[in-house]
Amino acid sequence: MTARRARGTGVADTAELRLGRRLLLASRPVSWINTAFPFAAAMLLTTGQVDLRLVVGTLFFLVPYNLAMYGINDVFDYASDAQNPRKGGVEGALLPPSTHRATITWSIGLAVPFVVALVLLGGPASWAALAVSLFAVVAYSAKGLRFKEVPVLDSITSSTHFVSPAVYGLLLAGAEWTPGLWALLAAFFAWGMASHAFGAVQDVVPDREGGIGSIATALGARATVRLAIGLWALAGVLMLTTPWPGPLAALVALPYIWLAAPFWSVTDAGSGAANRGWRRFLWVNYGCGFLITMLCIWWAMMGR
Repeated sequence: MTARRARGTGVADTAELRLGRRLLLASRPVSWINTAFPFAAAMLLTTGQVDLRLVVGTLFFLVPYNLAMYGINDVFDYASDAQNPRKGGVEGALLPPSTHRATITWSIGLAVPFVVALVLLGGPASWAALAVSLFAVVAYSAKGLRFKEVPVLDSITSSTHFVSPAVYGLLLAGAEWTPGLWALLAAFFAWGMASHAFGAVQDVVPDREGGIGSIATALGARATVRLAIGLWALAGVLMLTTPWPGPLAALVALPYIWLAAPFWSVTDAGSGAANRGWRRFLWVNYGCGFLITMLCIWWAMMGR
């Protein structure tokens, strides 16, 4: 009986570990920093101190937020993802139906304690920003909303996923809303829309075959690439209007334009080739993020 219990425990442990690995993959660890950094930077640069709000918020936007965002997406997109050769790795998990209920349960259950804590630590303005952020996470993928299938709204919602943590951090910290800050957020939003639009290009063919709408299926691969490049350029121009050393961040737009430029004239039939640019995008993001971090540190030191 003892041996049987041990074997049973081993099977359970293996199943739990397998689920844990799938949930980890579903949360897209390579993208955690894209949501945690905007919040943390907004809080730290505004308050100049590490406090409970910063710690709780950063942890929330690091893991639970991403598990909710991508986990919900992977559950509701399973049918189309199963036909997409890109899925099942760094570019997206492929969660079998047997894990869907657990994924939704963990996505909600892990987020709730953090959301409750953040509500208690904030006020009405920050609550509104947090509500918008959470709504965008659900609305992008969930059945009945599916903003991801509404051309243009898909890119707007995706950008909200990354900009809203920064807006929430600024409101939670009581930031002063200057024209320069508005310009910075507008630049960030343009960057987010460009990134989503460019990422959608590689899926034009499978999305159309699966009857899924996107900004790229509506505009076509070529026009979407050009729109993305234009939005990245707009982000750079907007940064030129921010206080020093903000204008230096305009240079960060150039690597994104460079990686998308080879696909300027890509056809819908050949749109899958844009995956090469998207894979470069994932790593360019880290390099550009490092440069932005250095600029943030410089700005903070200038303010002392």
